[in-house]
Amino acid sequence: MSEFPLPNTSHDLTGQVALVTGASSGLGRRFAATLAAAGASVVVAARRKDRIDELVAEIAGRGGRSAALELDMTRADTFAGAVDQAETHFGPITILVNNAGVPDAQRAHRMPLELIDTVFDTNLRGPYVLTCEVARRLIAAGTPGRIVNISSMGAFDYRGNGAALYSITKAGIARMTEALAVEWARFGINVTAIAPGAFSSEMMDGMIERIGDVAQHFPRRRLGDPAQLDSTLLYLCSPASEMVTGTIIKVDDGQHGR
Repeated sequence: MSEFPLPNTSHDLTGQVALVTGASSGLGRRFAATLAAAGASVVVAARRKDRIDELVAEIAGRGGRSAALELDMTRADTFAGAVDQAETHFGPITILVNNAGVPDAQRAHRMPLELIDTVFDTNLRGPYVLTCEVARRLIAAGTPGRIVNISSMGAFDYRGNGAALYSITKAGIARMTEALAVEWARFGINVTAIAPGAFSSEMMDGMIERIGDVAQHFPRRRLGDPAQLDSTLLYLCSPASEMVTGTIIKVDDGQHGR
């Protein structure tokens, strides 16, 4: 007889403490609310403090537990203190969702150095340093954990539309996922990633404003709704995916050729 229930699909996150970056809008906002609804205590992190304060109030209104953390992903020197602050609310972080990201929306050869640094720091260096900070604490405590990185289908399919560095950094996130999963598997830390296609968000609104309705070129002529990522996120954060690490799940509605 198996020790696991039938079916082994629990998404109950009671007792877990999650940190979600880039939680002030878009996918990050939905991710934080979804984890709270599944029972996790959630620290919502972003630069826009007013936005995350609103989210904390919304989660509390639904009976969830959350706290706001002002965090700038380009300031890696502040991460240790930020995680200390996050842990004062609910205890050690056991789930990290690396969602924060910025687009470049420029041709590679025209990007100023300041923008290059911002994109690299926000999309790749920051998530790497923060992930190592959280993992270091999990390893020291002998506690298992889940790290879910948000990559992009742009990591695998770039069509020259002026977002080369975004594509490069999101490919880096995918490889970071695979490499760290191997390094930390023996500590019970699962590292996975989600690679969304085109979903409704502030970032997507900006793209549509620049280049028009991209959905008309997709097989189903639609953008994804952030709610359609709930099941993937919960699967990767929950007991149901205990054997899954180093995996990148592509969720793109057939928007990109294989």
